[in-house]
Amino acid sequence: MTTRAKLTAYSALATALAALCLTPLLTTKGWITHAYLVVAVIAVVGAGLRRTPLYRWAVPLGQLVALLLLLLLAFAASGASWGGIVPGPESLRTLARAFEQGLNDIREYAIPAPPSAGLRLIMITSIGLIAVAVDTVAVTYRRSALAGLPLLALYSVGNGLAGDRGNWLWFAAAAAGYLVLLFAEGQDRVSRWGRVFRGTPHGTEGSSGGLSQSGRQVGVVALALALLLPAFLPRWSSGLVNSGGTASSGKHGGAGGFNSLDPLVALNDALPEPRNVELLTYKMDSPLADSTYLRTGSLDAFDGTRWKLSSTDTTEFKGTLPAPDGLTVPDFPELKTTVRISDRLENAWLPMPYPARTVSLRNTADWQLDSLTSALQPTRDKAIKGLGYTVTSLYVGPTAAELRSAPQAPDRIRAQYLDLPRDLPPIVRQKAVSVTQQARTPYDKAVALQEWFTRSGFTYDVKTRSDSGSDAMADFLTRRRGYCVHFASTMAAMARVLDIPARVALGFTPGDTKGGDVYSVTDSMYHAWPELYFEGYGWMRFEPTPTRGVQPEYSDQVAAPTTAPTTQPTAQPQPSASAQLPSANPDCDPKLRSMGECGERDKSAGGALADSWLFSGKTLATLASALVLLALLLTPMVWRALLRRRRLGAGGRRRPGGEGSVELTDEQVMAAWDELIDSAWDLGIPPDESRTPRSAARRIAETAELDEAAAAAAGRVALATERVLYARTTQVTTPLAADVRTARDGLRAGAGRRGRARALLLPASSAQLWWRLSDAVLAARLAVRRRAARLTAAVTGPVRRALRRRKGDGPES
Repeated sequence: MTTRAKLTAYSALATALAALCLTPLLTTKGWITHAYLVVAVIAVVGAGLRRTPLYRWAVPLGQLVALLLLLLLAFAASGASWGGIVPGPESLRTLARAFEQGLNDIREYAIPAPPSAGLRLIMITSIGLIAVAVDTVAVTYRRSALAGLPLLALYSVGNGLAGDRGNWLWFAAAAAGYLVLLFAEGQDRVSRWGRVFRGTPHGTEGSSGGLSQSGRQVGVVALALALLLPAFLPRWSSGLVNSGGTASSGKHGGAGGFNSLDPLVALNDALPEPRNVELLTYKMDSPLADSTYLRTGSLDAFDGTRWKLSSTDTTEFKGTLPAPDGLTVPDFPELKTTVRISDRLENAWLPMPYPARTVSLRNTADWQLDSLTSALQPTRDKAIKGLGYTVTSLYVGPTAAELRSAPQAPDRIRAQYLDLPRDLPPIVRQKAVSVTQQARTPYDKAVALQEWFTRSGFTYDVKTRSDSGSDAMADFLTRRRGYCVHFASTMAAMARVLDIPARVALGFTPGDTKGGDVYSVTDSMYHAWPELYFEGYGWMRFEPTPTRGVQPEYSDQVAAPTTAPTTQPTAQPQPSASAQLPSANPDCDPKLRSMGECGERDKSAGGALADSWLFSGKTLATLASALVLLALLLTPMVWRALLRRRRLGAGGRRRPGGEGSVELTDEQVMAAWDELIDSAWDLGIPPDESRTPRSAARRIAETAELDEAAAAAAGRVALATERVLYARTTQVTTPLAADVRTARDGLRAGAGRRGRARALLLPASSAQLWWRLSDAVLAARLAVRRRAARLTAAVTGPVRRALRRRKGDGPES
């Protein structure tokens, strides 16, 4: 392996090792394999471009183009043409939307965050850019020491964000990769002074091995001191190794602790967390307790990529909540709920039955009101941990007839809650219309949608894509597999298609009874559901997710259903304003497991998406097509290089036409002559078979304006060739391989940069490869034809001979 190849490999290795510090930032680790694929491709592209006569500054530009193509392939294939293979303008817009989503996720998620497409895009892009920077500095410009700066930046940012989740092993890995890179460049610098004298077998003077060993020892000692010395020094609150960062957005409260990963949904933030952990308990002296959802907030805007809040404006909370939007019908019963939050839930919006009227909190200054959704947000970290409070709320339970006769929503509500993106998949509109074609009122349409989801073969499946955008909706409606987020977000979008104001609510399904009117809510009861607006009654809950939650009484047009809730857990939330919620808990109740209703450990929907794109059929087909196309493009260059190596030899091995003072064979001389002719052909001088070798060499020298040394070398090759062709005896001892290389160097010098690039990437003499393939195909066809003729003759010969004999035995005329 050449020094440059070693530096390329070690640069990629150093980047890959430094990138390990980013693995604690996401809940799954599968994305790092995608980043390593990007690093490998960048290294290969850089190695290939450095073998061309391009300027050095063009190499990183080519690597950046390759990085962009990889990102378009991985994250914007839906916007590409030709089966998702060729990127187009829509691909760039899709990539920009994914990047924007990632920036929003950075603001909203804590660490470790779910592997959303936007976050994975930002992580892989960052590692790819660092790989380009390290490769450019260390290999293209041969400044390996400076390559430590981008590696240090990558490690510092990753370990700083990881906080307590950082590990000294990440520093050791990154430092080891950097040291290996320095050693490789050091050996290269020493070797440039010439052959190293190693001394006598027992001597040490002048031994390069001693110098190399000393360098390795210095590196190992320095790395050991960097790792061990901090253990004996005073502990600072920050640093590069095991920084004690305590950012509220990223720290969790110990084993089993729960943390907020976005402003709306609390998500399990413990590192291997115990499942079915109790988050809160509530007490309600009412038969409605086992059918009451605890709502944390809602998402009112859908931009085609995700559901989110259209406004984040909040006001000071003074103990009372605003009147429920649209609720004007009086005389609904009032419910009183006492809630106790466990220490497991550290950061979340306040869970309350909807619509809530008052909340008694020990410190209202810790909370602020979102008047749009009537939700309470914490103003300080861990404000909800261990909190106890009492909520008074209304039980809004209209009849089906009352909702059927509800008037149209006011323009203010319609303007805000009917908006849909232009790129909404046609299947969403088509299904919404076809499912409700027999319904006449908004209420009947809403019930028809709910029944269609729960009774038309939809399967609750946590192993599906975790996003809730337009593409996810189309996939969900086509495959009919998903979890609560897909059911809620899709029904809300279909309701808007049908002119029914709708939004997506987030919170918890009813808890399990503990006795004495006390109910327990665990992490497996996170849920999402649609809320539809009916004038006079406000926002009404519907339940389209099969086998999860409780369908409200007013949604049953035939008979009033029981209010007893199902104890089956819903999806665990994937925390995001886009309502990306993971689902069911693997360690759930054995009875539910026997029904196949439990999810698999460490296989949340987010993780499934993060690990699936590389192995999807479209991606594998695209990669295979790209590899085949690349192989076809590189075939002329590779074939020409192998042919030149066989003709002239390399690495000191004797080949036809190789160097040496011994007598050469006729085949070696002719191989050297063929290489000279093909080299001239590649550089713009096609062969002329009508000329003698000496005349052909003179033509090449004059056309290419070779210098004296190159012209003389070409003449010696031509003279040796004429001796082989015309002389009675052949005694050629000239090292023709060296003469061919000298003449070729002269040809390259006069060809210009563009000519040299064309000769390397698309050599004209590679047409002989096509001719050989054509001759081989023709020979194969002729052989098949001869075999077919012989087979036909073998079959029909006896018949023809029998006919001739029968004709000869006939009566004479």
